Amino acid sequence: MKSSFVPLTAAYEKWLGKELTIVPEDLELKHREMAADVFRFLRATFYAWSKLYPRVCPSAASAPALLAVGDLHVENFGTWRDAEGRLVWGINDFDEVSRMPYTIDLVRLAASAHIAIDTQRLQIAHRDACLAILSGYREGLEAGGRPWVIAGHHPWLRDMVNPGLRDPIAWWGKLTSLKPVDDVPKSARRAIEKLMPARGLKYELVHRVAGLGSLGRQRFVGVAEYEGGLVSREAKALAPSAWDWANGKTTQAIHYQQALDESIRDVDPFVRLKGRWIVRRLAPDCTRIEMSMFPKERDEMRLLHAMGWEIANVHLGTGNALELLRDLKKRGRAWLHREAAKMVAATKADWETWRQAQKAAR
Repeated sequence: MKSSFVPLTAAYEKWLGKELTIVPEDLELKHREMAADVFRFLRATFYAWSKLYPRVCPSAASAPALLAVGDLHVENFGTWRDAEGRLVWGINDFDEVSRMPYTIDLVRLAASAHIAIDTQRLQIAHRDACLAILSGYREGLEAGGRPWVIAGHHPWLRDMVNPGLRDPIAWWGKLTSLKPVDDVPKSARRAIEKLMPARGLKYELVHRVAGLGSLGRQRFVGVAEYEGGLVSREAKALAPSAWDWANGKTTQAIHYQQALDESIRDVDPFVRLKGRWIVRRLAPDCTRIEMSMFPKERDEMRLLHAMGWEIANVHLGTGNALELLRDLKKRGRAWLHREAAKMVAATKADWETWRQAQKAAR
């Protein structure tokens, strides 16, 4: 059977172009990144997952629905500072959040762990990774959730994330070296200004290239001097979730802020939805952490357990813990490994199709 991935991508990008302004050179970079590595391909193609998941995993896709992250993977976790200045760890991106079967977050995280193992990013058995995620999720539900405040707690996690916190001098140097831009939508300017630490602050706007799933969307960063140091705020364009597009929903709702507000979460006070822009503080310790940034000596079972627990923190916002636990019990111990393996196979098939199409286009 011939893969429909290439026309599916074209259809999604056509739809996305009607929802927001596409940055062509950034989208071309995304296409190259998708061809380069299957893990990066996974990160970049939640829109394809949204089509694949109900077809490849029909039993899991019939599970109770709630506000789920959707575009979840082992590198969609990071750190931020709460209102007390404490360092917090958790899910870093809610661009694709929508009402979905709760299982999609578990399966996509487990599938990303499978691929991370296959590409030497993780050194753990596939089944063990799935069991750790499930165990953490179940315990999080049973406990009623708990944010991962790592200032004074969880020393093992603090030791893991510390190497991922950027060097401030190098980080600010890279940000301030970006080329200034003038052609910035007024709505993005206003959104950035509203989240600056003081009114009337003079700032410079730059275009930032980051991420993979959102690569191709406008990202503007305002950088300013404030009380002896630099501060920055980023505005990233948002669209409705690719899940809504893939499943024929006509809603224009963006659920990013709702997910933040309703989750069991120690929030970053500098992340807010402003119209169709998500605005957040950027800083060396407010950032996504890639697997390569973790120390070589690490407890991966414990890390995946924590990731499963953090999914529960999000799901408890709009889901019923008893209903979720009952559904989990019906599925047994091996279901997550089985469903993740099926989605990995489907993802790899799409990746091969994309690689061949990119080669042919050169």
